[in-house]
Amino acid sequence: GEDVKPFTPGKAKEIVMSLQRPAVFCNMVGDWPALHWNAKYLSAVLDGKTIQFRLGLKTVDLVPQFETRCSYVKATLEEFLAWSCGQPSCLSGPFSCYEYSKYWAYADYKYIARIFEDKPEIFQDIRWSDFGFPGRSGKESTLWIGSEGANTPCHLDSYGCNLVLQVQGRKRWHLFPPGDTSFLYPTRIPYEESSIFTKVNVANPDLKRFPKFRNATAHVVTLSPGQVLLVPRHWWHYVESIDPITISINSWIELDADHEARVEEAITRMLVCAVKSAENPGDGDLWLNPTEVEATSHEINLQYLNKAVSAYFNCQKASVSEQARPSSTGAAQRTSASRKRKKKKVGCEPEGCRLLTHEFGFSTFKAEKLQKIPFGPHLIEVLPQSQETSSMGAVAVGSDSRDPHENEGGHFGKLHCTRKQLVMSNDCETPAHQMDSDSSPNASQTALSTNDLLDCLVNPHVISLVAQLLLERTRV
Repeated sequence: GEDVKPFTPGKAKEIVMSLQRPAVFCNMVGDWPALHWNAKYLSAVLDGKTIQFRLGLKTVDLVPQFETRCSYVKATLEEFLAWSCGQPSCLSGPFSCYEYSKYWAYADYKYIARIFEDKPEIFQDIRWSDFGFPGRSGKESTLWIGSEGANTPCHLDSYGCNLVLQVQGRKRWHLFPPGDTSFLYPTRIPYEESSIFTKVNVANPDLKRFPKFRNATAHVVTLSPGQVLLVPRHWWHYVESIDPITISINSWIELDADHEARVEEAITRMLVCAVKSAENPGDGDLWLNPTEVEATSHEINLQYLNKAVSAYFNCQKASVSEQARPSSTGAAQRTSASRKRKKKKVGCEPEGCRLLTHEFGFSTFKAEKLQKIPFGPHLIEVLPQSQETSSMGAVAVGSDSRDPHENEGGHFGKLHCTRKQLVMSNDCETPAHQMDSDSSPNASQTALSTNDLLDCLVNPHVISLVAQLLLERTRV
């Protein structure tokens, strides 16, 4: 029948938990009421409630436009729609200083549970139970509303994997595998807990400054309404709206590996806050992302680290205990939703961790369990981009409509730098050919900055090793 979905919840969950490559689910959400969440509908539901928009320039540049370099306004969706349509009423509204032809606007990371707290019935419009996560709804999801050109800087998420439903308009995704991390020049400045950014503008890379980026392999896809993208753990992604109005909904799925990742994030937070807080605050270095309320103290960060380590070992013990028990006959209850940007509460009770391991762990769903990945019209793999393809090209999945910007060279993601670039060196070591006979850097080379040191000190590979050593020490 028409209501039969191509994958059962169990099979969909198996794919989500096992597949280590990005893929697009088709024909899985046709009956979700959330597909009707276009901007006009949401404007009526919010009924004049203001939300914060991030604004950036559409101008071409070679560096990413991080959130620290954007402008912010609070506005209603009605005002946003009027601005995006060029209505005269915007001349005196919150968008009055931002010409639509020059700026994009993005209401991003809006937790549905928060902005619709007075309308909890709307949570049920989102049914992640169809993907094998019973009880997970809009309450554990995030809303994104953007204009053409609105984008998320390229980054990887420290925690979980990601399911993204496209509701209105189209978004173009550039994804890079975890193995490309060293080619993407990772940085923790601006600092945001759980997000590792790249210094490369992947939409318009400066190959002279970042030559290793040539070795990165982009997987590019245009996501259309009704499709759900799986972003596996630790895949880098740069996302840009390519239609006048775009709306998407996502939910992060917790994984067993998150317990160690929280320890790594706690170490990173402690080091970044300690080093950056020691600098002169008047130098204009906006190192803390706007999503972080404040730079937490060393004492608080140490508590956070100890709680993360304790939670890790509690969950390890719970996992061993669970494996020793007879297999459960029923499905475990779902765990609390993963909130990417809110990870303060790291204390984890053994029972909660037991459920997490049973419900979401890689130990339950091994890649080998999928004898054959069911790729086809209902599950489309996001393939690597060929070397011949333009860096801004994309594959539109399951859509007959032609991308009107497909052949326009050099528009998407060409961002504008409005302040001094903070990080000045590309690598952790000075190349031998740039050293004088006395082994000191050339006079022509810029002096190393605090951010240069941090790029090496909190490099993901270094932090992973430190976390392992710290856990070994604690275990003993």
